[in-house]
Amino acid sequence: MSASRAVAKTVRQVKPILSVDGAEARKRVLNLYRAWYRQIPYIVLEYDIPKNIKQCRAKLREEFDKNKHVQDVRIIDMLVIKGQMELKETVNIWKQNGHIMDYFKETWEEKPKDFLSKFLSNTK
Repeated sequence: MSASRAVAKTVRQVKPILSVDGAEARKRVLNLYRAWYRQIPYIVLEYDIPKNIKQCRAKLREEFDKNKHVQDVRIIDMLVIKGQMELKETVNIWKQNGHIMDYFKETWEEKPKDFLSKFLSNTK
């Protein structure tokens, strides 16, 4: 009896957030990508950023490629929800230029290697 309970707990299905399977999650991701892709010309005009449409679309592709390894449907759904919120905030101009330009910033900067540089930059 206890072995069957253990198996039942490990096999238990989790409740989906939005998508039931991977194909539906893929459709949601592609729809989000298309929505962003269509809005980029308007975003460039409204925010007056120093990037052209081609550069912004390349950055969009790069941002989506960061998560292409994700296989869990629930995580994909959460990323889609966050992407939709970001799109809504951007389209409604609830963000400022600095928020948009943060996407073009390097994600990390190299840490200093010698003692004096570490001391002056206040990193450990």
